[in-house]
Amino acid sequence: MIVAQISDIHAAPNNDNLLRLNRALSWLSVLELDALVVSGDLIDDDWTDGYAAIAARLGALNCPVMLVPGNSDDRRLMRTSFATRYGAVDDCDAMHFVAQIGGLKLVGIDTCLPGTSAGDVVQHLTWLERVLKEPASSPTLLFSHHHFVPSGIAPIDAVIAEGKAELGDLLTGRSLAPLAISCGHVHRPMSAMLAGIPAHICGSICPANPLWFGGQNIPAVNEPPMIMVHRLTRDGLVSSHVAV
Repeated sequence: MIVAQISDIHAAPNNDNLLRLNRALSWLSVLELDALVVSGDLIDDDWTDGYAAIAARLGALNCPVMLVPGNSDDRRLMRTSFATRYGAVDDCDAMHFVAQIGGLKLVGIDTCLPGTSAGDVVQHLTWLERVLKEPASSPTLLFSHHHFVPSGIAPIDAVIAEGKAELGDLLTGRSLAPLAISCGHVHRPMSAMLAGIPAHICGSICPANPLWFGGQNIPAVNEPPMIMVHRLTRDGLVSSHVAV
């Protein structure tokens, strides 16, 4: 099973992020993808025409595409532009997804809060627990937009998803806990652990944020667009950060 992940396109008329997306999708086109997950922040500056442009590009991959919104997205217009979202679950305003793709269960949780760039997972933990309790023998990957484990970059961690402890409690000791958790939002690839589970941050299609821990000097940023490829075999899951 090969599941690709892209995040944080932030497409707008005054940037070249659609061209950066083209680079990523061109690289992915040579893989035999089983699914693609887009973990939010598709557009910037309320450029709603960007949704149609992105949808057309994603459709060319000819594989199931699952999405969760980011804090810069418009849920209503996302629903319209991606009317046939694979595995879509609309829970009040939230846009989750649940999909069984071959021998893998993919779950996306919408962590966005109206009027803020920050997120919250606590309000959706009842839903998530119900999904994780559904009878299934398949391993699970859990996706979100906001990160749960602090990145160390103070301005980004100011808009982290609330509920890390509660999510950890939910996942701890669960016999069918997710193989991994993977998000976006930070605009920089990272990996950590949450409740004994690998917790990844997918790098961004848009230009990366500096790895700045608050020191006097801000490190240079030179990364090209970044994506992730999650590959599950009999030997287990390997999640790769890929520069394209």
